[in-house]
Amino acid sequence: MRRSSEDTKAAILRAAREHFAADGYDRATIRAIAATAGIDPSMVMRYFGSKQQLFATAADFDLRLPDVTGLPHDQVGHALAAHLVDRWGDGDVLAILLRTAVTNDQAAERMRAIFADQLTPLVVKLTGDPAQAHTRAGLVATQALGFALCRYVLRLPPVVALSRDEIIEWLGPTLRRYLIGS
Repeated sequence: MRRSSEDTKAAILRAAREHFAADGYDRATIRAIAATAGIDPSMVMRYFGSKQQLFATAADFDLRLPDVTGLPHDQVGHALAAHLVDRWGDGDVLAILLRTAVTNDQAAERMRAIFADQLTPLVVKLTGDPAQAHTRAGLVATQALGFALCRYVLRLPPVVALSRDEIIEWLGPTLRRYLIGS
């Protein structure tokens, strides 16, 4: 039975996410991705053009940040921590970016863009201070990405053992401080 072009593209993306997450960008190969997707390697190139384009599509990650601007200031960090924990449990894309960003400039740039483009506007809304928004967003990223790296990639036992509520209680106050400064 032949797959539709959309089904083939979806199979390629699933396989790419699996290989990029497990092997990183440099070690993942078009041939291995194609084998997992059950297609000829030329089909990967037909749909995505290059390994870089495939990676860019596979590593597209929307933080889907909630609007926390209406919350009392003491709840802002906890709400963001809860959102990030729930969001990161949804798939492998974050692991792909974390593993790959350390050794690949394109992945590192993608990670920078995700946090700058998605988090900085939220900080501006919360604080009304565009002058410090990039710094605040960067500090939020240090906590969020450091936590994600330790929990989902390095799998540090004490961090993996934390419940969702414990994570929120630990990260919430720090995220609040970085977001709004109090």
